[in-house]
Amino acid sequence: MAVVYPNSVKIARMAAVVSQAGTTAVLEIGTTGMATVLATFTLNNPIAGAATGAGVLTLSGFPKNATAAATGTAAAARIRTATGGADIVTGLTVGTTAADVILDSVSITSGQTVTLNSATLTHAA
Repeated sequence: MAVVYPNSVKIARMAAVVSQAGTTAVLEIGTTGMATVLATFTLNNPIAGAATGAGVLTLSGFPKNATAAATGTAAAARIRTATGGADIVTGLTVGTTAADVILDSVSITSGQTVTLNSATLTHAA
């Protein structure tokens, strides 16, 4: 049987994500498995307001731009406490629609401007 969390627990866990992200959190966009980091975005402090009743946390301050550090296809993302810091959230999906992290394009070339349009974290059931 699958684990199911009540909404109050989902909200508390999402609040912990915001707290653990701290004041210098970044969102890294990478290739499959984060083999190569393509772009890094500095997140707002705090990274989001309160989660909604279903455990949905919408990050704030978008759109954001960053200069691509490498070339590749964006396929994954993670939130870290800082560049080179500890992972807070991993396994985020990336796309131009219907993904956790929405970019202007998933085809990224080193030196180009990458636009991050939105990011939303949804707690598992």
